[in-house]
Amino acid sequence: MTARPDPAAAITFDSVTKTFPGSRQPAVAPLDLEVPSGEIVVLIGPSGCGKTTTLRMVNRLIEPTAGSIAIGGVDVRRQPATELRRGIGYVIQQVGLFPHRTIAQNVATLPRMLGWDKARIGARVDELVELVGLEQGMLDRYPAELSGGQQQRVGVARALAADPPVLLMDEPFGAVDPIVRGRLQYELLALQERVRKTIVLVTHDIDEAITVGDRIAVLNTGGVLEQYGSPDDLLAHPANEFVEAFLGAERSLKRLTLAKVSDLELSGGPVVPADATPTEAREVMDREASNWVGVVRGDRFLGWVPREALDGQGTIGEIEAAPPAALVRPASSLREALEVIMNSRSSVAVVADGERFGGVVTLEKIRAGLEA
Repeated sequence: MTARPDPAAAITFDSVTKTFPGSRQPAVAPLDLEVPSGEIVVLIGPSGCGKTTTLRMVNRLIEPTAGSIAIGGVDVRRQPATELRRGIGYVIQQVGLFPHRTIAQNVATLPRMLGWDKARIGARVDELVELVGLEQGMLDRYPAELSGGQQQRVGVARALAADPPVLLMDEPFGAVDPIVRGRLQYELLALQERVRKTIVLVTHDIDEAITVGDRIAVLNTGGVLEQYGSPDDLLAHPANEFVEAFLGAERSLKRLTLAKVSDLELSGGPVVPADATPTEAREVMDREASNWVGVVRGDRFLGWVPREALDGQGTIGEIEAAPPAALVRPASSLREALEVIMNSRSSVAVVADGERFGGVVTLEKIRAGLEA
């Protein structure tokens, strides 16, 4: 069951600045930013852009020099810092687990501080272990016995233990290898579908920002906000040369990761039912300028039949069809579809949800998808 976003969890930065003692230049210039409730907002930029400083001002690990930060319309300075932090989950790159405590004890840290009874703590720990994809058998282990990815999951579970409406994540996946990192990113998105927290995440990786962010704030040196918007907005319409350079030269390919095959208006392509005659099949191939015809029986795609195999046959369904060389799902990204088509040396990919035929996608359809 997916939770609803808590409207009281929206975060507002109002002319927030931070200048550290002894420095003439601000680490964060006057910053105005709205983090909508239930969304993941990513702060990204080069070293010295103030992204981590901005994050830490939310839970008052760093106090702003001027301006105000409000959660749900309430200034964070209106409550003691310790009390504030108990309502904000915090995940860092180094995880920060207590090495002398078991996984269960680490996850239970904040509920125990809040005075929860043992039964409630135990139930919450069990719930969170399942939520973040850990095995119950790990609860009695110590952090050193876990892999980096498993430790990171424990860190997320601990941050969610008291069910905070806001979650701050500072380079949460920076210490794991690229394969585990990609898996954790998608696990975060799946988790967010269920818990709907307001998340502010810091990263230096633009691909990570595009993957997990509902919105991205691109900061320049000194905490100057250069652009704020959805990943597709930034990739399609960079605000200036700095943002364009920061996003990199492969903006179109990056945009392909955001769109799904199901977003396209798919065509049936050169496809006929299994009871079609060779004459009907040739008419479809001529119309579609194809030397192959796809065969379907009901909702199931049976395969491709070449033009030269049509002679002397009663119906197309009697011919042995070749399985599709390129096959994608409706949920596949356009980048995945492009790679499948290119690697199969085909000009078309069959779209299927299980055995259910959904049409075909072509290189031209993918290109048109970028213009939509």
